[in-house]
Amino acid sequence: MPESVIDRVRRVMEATSMSQAAFAEKVGLTPDKLSKSLAGVRRFTSLDLALIAETGGRTVDWLLTGREPLRPAFAARTAGGAAPRRGRVSDAAERFTAAYEVLELLGRPPKLPPMPTVRTDLKRFVDQGKQLAQDAVGVLTAADGPGTVAGLETDVLITACTQAFGVDVAVTRLPDAVDGLTWQTDTFRLILIRPTETWTRQRFTLAHELGHILARDAQGLVVESHLAPGRQKDLTEVRANVFASNLLMPASEVRDQFRQVADRHGRLTDEAFSALVVAFKVSPSALSARLSQLRLIDPKSALHCKGLTTEICHLLAGATDAFQRQLAWARAERFPVRLVAALYKCYAEGETTLRPLAALLGMDVDHLHDLLDPADPEIPEPVAGEAEENAVEEGDLIFQP
Repeated sequence: MPESVIDRVRRVMEATSMSQAAFAEKVGLTPDKLSKSLAGVRRFTSLDLALIAETGGRTVDWLLTGREPLRPAFAARTAGGAAPRRGRVSDAAERFTAAYEVLELLGRPPKLPPMPTVRTDLKRFVDQGKQLAQDAVGVLTAADGPGTVAGLETDVLITACTQAFGVDVAVTRLPDAVDGLTWQTDTFRLILIRPTETWTRQRFTLAHELGHILARDAQGLVVESHLAPGRQKDLTEVRANVFASNLLMPASEVRDQFRQVADRHGRLTDEAFSALVVAFKVSPSALSARLSQLRLIDPKSALHCKGLTTEICHLLAGATDAFQRQLAWARAERFPVRLVAALYKCYAEGETTLRPLAALLGMDVDHLHDLLDPADPEIPEPVAGEAEENAVEEGDLIFQP
């Protein structure tokens, strides 16, 4: 006979070596209610299961189905240097996928809008990347009519990608040598990028990872280490690089702005080149390569421009404030807004505990609870069990034993 929810709850109880009464007190149930639930007379509520899972170091998914937590397939893609360790990469991804599992079990999975179609009739991956970038811009700017995403602040670009494609983006600590992680399933689309001093690299990584998501490349966990545009042999990496370049530096816009700042002989001063760096929010290296690719500058000029730094370009363009703003943003950890909001809503409505949100944020549960619900010394604490006794007996009739 298949193992039931009740069987798995009993296994958790046995592992704690507590008496039934002590376990009931530990999870916040009266002994009578726990006894009825174990006998199949009373259904376990969603909050009951969340508390039991928390006490036993298990997941609600395991209590309901017996399935172990989702583990990512590992597909490291590096362009040099030591490959990141499998365990550390998986840990970084699982911190976020655990949150998705909770939301799915509670019937609140994140919305996944349709994505552009990959033009497989275009045989060259380079052409696929160009077309995919063009289609993505169309979707991202659909609400405001024809437009562009080039030059958008990184946080604005992330918000637009979440709304248009259902891609959750986090800036979070990653293993050494890892620039970004990408993973997509039928229920979520996730991009992780690392905090960094080099914000232009972070921005390109974001666009590159988005290219993998839209091309459906990330069914297994994709790990990016030392991205090197133009040097990859993997055609899916080539496509993602082409996508990123065309998303951040569309050919028509680069040509238009080049004509506006170049002299009558089609040459760029350092100040003019710097103005383009500031406008497109990319590195001098990436922009010089793009200008050379579009045959707007010669190899000698490209080599000179590549030697400038992003900070110097912003200084020459009188945009040091913009540089510092992007730098401050790139250094800080950020969590997907809608993922955090969804978990907090579930907690506020009594569907789960704070543990899933605390795990996502990497915080101690008690500390997070104090931040969200600071105790009022003038209001006496309720007597243990009082709230439980006043609750509706049947609770939330969602999960069957």
